[in-house]
Amino acid sequence: MALLGGIAGALFQDKGSSKIVYKGAVLVRKTNVLDVTNVGASVVDDTADLLGLGVTLQLISAKTGKKSNPANLEKWLFSGGLFATDDVKYTVKFSVDPDFGLPGAFSITNSHPSEFYLVSLTVEMPGGGKIVEFPCYSWVYNSNLYKTDRLFFSNQLYLPNETPTGLTNARKSDLKALQGDGTGIRQDWDRIYDYDTYNDLGNPLLNMKRPTLGGSTDLPYPRRCRTGRININGVETLTLTPLNKFYIPSDERFGSVKNSDFLADGLKALTHSVLPALESIITFDQTFDSLKEIKDLYDHGFDISELVTSPVRGMQTPLEFFNEFTADTGNTSYMKYPLPQILKVNEKGWMTDEEFARQMLCGVNPMMIQCLKEFPPMSTLDPEKYGPSKSAITEEHIGSQLEGSTVQQAVSDKKLFILSYHDEFMPYLDKINSQRSSYAYASRVLLFLKSDGTLRPVAIELSTPYSQRVFVPPAAGTTDWLWELAKAHAATNDSGYHQLVSHWLRTHACIEPFIIATHRQLSKLHPLNPFLQPHFKHTMSINSQARQSLINAAGIIELTFTPGKYCMEMSAVVYKGWRFDEQGLPADLIKRGMAVPDSTAKHGLKLAIEDYPYAADGLEIWDALEKWTSSYLDACYNDDEAVASDAELQAWWNEVIKKGHADKKDEPWWIKLDSKKNLALALTTIIWVASAHHAAVNFGQYAYAGYMPNHPTATHKAIPAENSDEHKKLLANPEKFFLESVSRKLEAILVMLTLEILSTHASDEEYLGQRAIANWTDNPKAKAAFQNFTAAMKNVEGIVARRNADPSLKNRLGPVHVAYTLLSPASEKGITGKGVPNSISI
Repeated sequence: MALLGGIAGALFQDKGSSKIVYKGAVLVRKTNVLDVTNVGASVVDDTADLLGLGVTLQLISAKTGKKSNPANLEKWLFSGGLFATDDVKYTVKFSVDPDFGLPGAFSITNSHPSEFYLVSLTVEMPGGGKIVEFPCYSWVYNSNLYKTDRLFFSNQLYLPNETPTGLTNARKSDLKALQGDGTGIRQDWDRIYDYDTYNDLGNPLLNMKRPTLGGSTDLPYPRRCRTGRININGVETLTLTPLNKFYIPSDERFGSVKNSDFLADGLKALTHSVLPALESIITFDQTFDSLKEIKDLYDHGFDISELVTSPVRGMQTPLEFFNEFTADTGNTSYMKYPLPQILKVNEKGWMTDEEFARQMLCGVNPMMIQCLKEFPPMSTLDPEKYGPSKSAITEEHIGSQLEGSTVQQAVSDKKLFILSYHDEFMPYLDKINSQRSSYAYASRVLLFLKSDGTLRPVAIELSTPYSQRVFVPPAAGTTDWLWELAKAHAATNDSGYHQLVSHWLRTHACIEPFIIATHRQLSKLHPLNPFLQPHFKHTMSINSQARQSLINAAGIIELTFTPGKYCMEMSAVVYKGWRFDEQGLPADLIKRGMAVPDSTAKHGLKLAIEDYPYAADGLEIWDALEKWTSSYLDACYNDDEAVASDAELQAWWNEVIKKGHADKKDEPWWIKLDSKKNLALALTTIIWVASAHHAAVNFGQYAYAGYMPNHPTATHKAIPAENSDEHKKLLANPEKFFLESVSRKLEAILVMLTLEILSTHASDEEYLGQRAIANWTDNPKAKAAFQNFTAAMKNVEGIVARRNADPSLKNRLGPVHVAYTLLSPASEKGITGKGVPNSISI
């Protein structure tokens, strides 16, 4: 496997000929460490070159569509080929007619048995004139396998009706190749993007059935990429053999030098290698005996001396995995976890009510709290099935905690807030609680905004279809373990909703159809294709890994979260209420009553809680994204009519709606792409979800949920009635009872390992304001607009830092002294608790 770098070219007149010759140089980037298993293929590659075979390129005239004479890469074997460890230069010469003009595309034929990665081609016109660049960044497979030559286009971008005559057919044929015909099992070398339902989460071969998500009114869902794997009674087979691995188009795979390669493979290793090994020394029934035992995982490490260390099903050994993802203890018998941020300054801060409430504004799921609009809260569910619609929380429960206000005054003054998962969990409680050792409630948490700008939880309601219980906080300076258990159950509901909806559904799953449609309908020549590509990088790859290891039957999520095998089904029910026009930050804040339009306020919104870190920092990013998007569109479209008449753009949006989110195709709320303003809103929303929204719910996971008691993912026991025998057990040893009620040892360890992977930034991550491809466009106005966006992201970093240093903003640090930096754009590699990557890349 090789990586081809830039091809730098110069032109000169071939004496005695009517042809012009383009002379160029090709860079081949080899892997840093020689892969011995690839030596055979490399030797075959070199032999092919000696026989006159190899890599052949032909330029395509933008003016006429004529091709240059075929040109071969030269001196493959003699330029370092097999044993090269860095970029290696190769030469190429193109022979063209004098009237050839500017090249706008080129085709490439690969006769080597193995694939290579083509980075770019650069052509210099005669006499030191115009330089034409072709950013490629794509895998090129053997042309006999691929069945056709590959096409690449220059960075001169055109709307469909502005396409030079010579590129019209190439533009159409490349899109056709990416679309495929909807049939067949996809192969590694395919570039085909197509749609399918989530019919691959179960495993019929092991009698683990899961319903198909998507294609029905009961369980609607965004579409995923079609693979064409073997289908058994409407369900795709899930096997772990290399011959039937998950397909994604070749250019969606992680590059050979990307650190996320191992991060993604680590997710697979968790279930297929690490889990079986852990089960050899821990059962799913074992609980932690004390909080100290959990703390010891960070201080001293977890004894893995009895682990089964041989590879399982071809995966890496568990010790390989632990050595990569856990802190070095100097003792290979112990696996030591990095200390989560929440414990670094104040070990007991997480138990305070103030911190419990603060995390609703800036923890792992800061986008669910709502301003309370009516008291008592009401359910929309059928009371005949699910119990009373009206909440059992009364003014008597909370009246004394409102700083002298009545409940109605507090509602009118927008000082009461709610975190409710009542209607989402209630329909599934009977199913969840019938599972082995699971016990859950449907929760409502009421909070009051105090005069110092912080929130106080004033009541927690936990309900089943047969009961309603209300818990209130104890007097200051005292501990009530029933209240602590109620907080744990509410936090567990939040964990499930966060992972299944705020994280997986609203970012990973909902963005994938936009990626597919972009490749199928927006040509590489379209200005919006390179504009969007950084925000789609590696998403389909990580999504395919998730379907193998996280969200599948018996995957990490099912094994460690309270809803168990109903996890993904519950997310499909929530998708019924998903609206694209509410996914942007301003619309989301307004919907939840957390902001109101105000032309005099910064960014045009007045926040219901001024010190709301996620919203305040997020609006800085949203504003910068909106300006960058609008400026870019001004550089591409002359007016609204140019948007409305853009055939590829309209086909793209139509396909997003009709195929990608097919179960929502008849909804009236879809934005109409009939103006630059509407297009800017749609694009800003897509980028926001793929970047800042995802960063806000992903990269703080280890910081907060890496310490299980703060954010459990499972609950196993009902809260005991006062004066019952169970209550007496609680009072006799509250810490032990608490730990028996929440995530057990193996569940917690699996979640901690998973969150460590998900919270880690790769070494070559790209953040908002950065682009790895410098020559993505030749439009000077577009480049200037991006420079302004880069500067805006630097400015956001300064704003975030100043806010975290302001002692009047009490929600920025809280009792645990963890600054809110998740929306500070740049980051270093590793677990940093900051950084907004361009895309959903982990």
